[in-house]
Amino acid sequence: MKDIYCLAIESSCDETSMSIIKNGVEEIETVVFTQIDIHKRFGGVVPEIASRSHIESITIVLDELLKKSKMSIEDIDIIGVTYGPGLIGSLLIGLQCAKTIALITKKPLIPVHHIAGHIYANNLEERLEFPLVALVVSGGHTDLVYMSEDYSFKKIGSTLDDAVGEAYDKVAKILGLEYPGGPKVDKLAKMGKDTYNLPYPLDDNSYNFSFSGIKSAVVNLVHNEKQRGNDINIENMCTSFQNRVVTVISKKTMRALEEYNVKNLVMAGGVAANDGLRNKLSTLCDERGIKFSTPRISYCTDNAAMIGAAAYYAYKKGIVADLELNAMATDSLYKGSVN
Repeated sequence: MKDIYCLAIESSCDETSMSIIKNGVEEIETVVFTQIDIHKRFGGVVPEIASRSHIESITIVLDELLKKSKMSIEDIDIIGVTYGPGLIGSLLIGLQCAKTIALITKKPLIPVHHIAGHIYANNLEERLEFPLVALVVSGGHTDLVYMSEDYSFKKIGSTLDDAVGEAYDKVAKILGLEYPGGPKVDKLAKMGKDTYNLPYPLDDNSYNFSFSGIKSAVVNLVHNEKQRGNDINIENMCTSFQNRVVTVISKKTMRALEEYNVKNLVMAGGVAANDGLRNKLSTLCDERGIKFSTPRISYCTDNAAMIGAAAYYAYKKGIVADLELNAMATDSLYKGSVN
């Protein structure tokens, strides 16, 4: 069978990334241009600045990718691209690049949903085993997805407001931690004690999540303590916050595995790099005889390798877009991806 080489493009937020992936499982080369230093002084991603940075960097990233891989556009079989969800201005830059390459080369254009990409990052480590439940945790998503086979997605739960990564970054900002704050909260949580009486976020029988309440609780507690002239123990606050979040996420994830009679759990997304959540889920899965998989750190954050991994299986399913493909900022459209 002929090998399929995918040129993948990811630009949904503040990373301009391109990758060449062979047969959905082998990374030939990946280039990522990160904007963290650009947005750091603003304490978060500024959409207009992000899209301008994508414009400036995208052709440079493509040139570097082809040089490092020692391949040419003629060697590519399909073009995979994130069409959504994400920042609309950022998405449009990557999408326009992909459509231009597809037009010139007449290669198939494969639309990839960002969540599907995160899930298939695991396929770059070892082949996904079905059926499985995927926990996608990132700055924009907190989703539980059931998969019975390749590229068959059933969303069984998601966030009703803030995503878990967004909550981490906002709590970090309140505590005076530098952007991106999520990893810093995770690090400090290992050093502190659970001393603050924070609420548990939406600890109910659904598979949905809500983190606005615990975020607001931290804001109010910090504000009140400062008004009284009291210092906040940052390590203890991080521990208390992370313990509540990890407890609820892991509890609902384990219940989903039991209800769907699944023995395979994959975790993906930027917050999949969180040691507290990784360790908790790993322990719970070991106790229950469940296989637990999560990507290496470089595959957790936004990258084009995961888009190339997903694009291969979308292509095998016959999911091909025409040049009218447009970017989608929200989760309302999936084009044969996640339901």
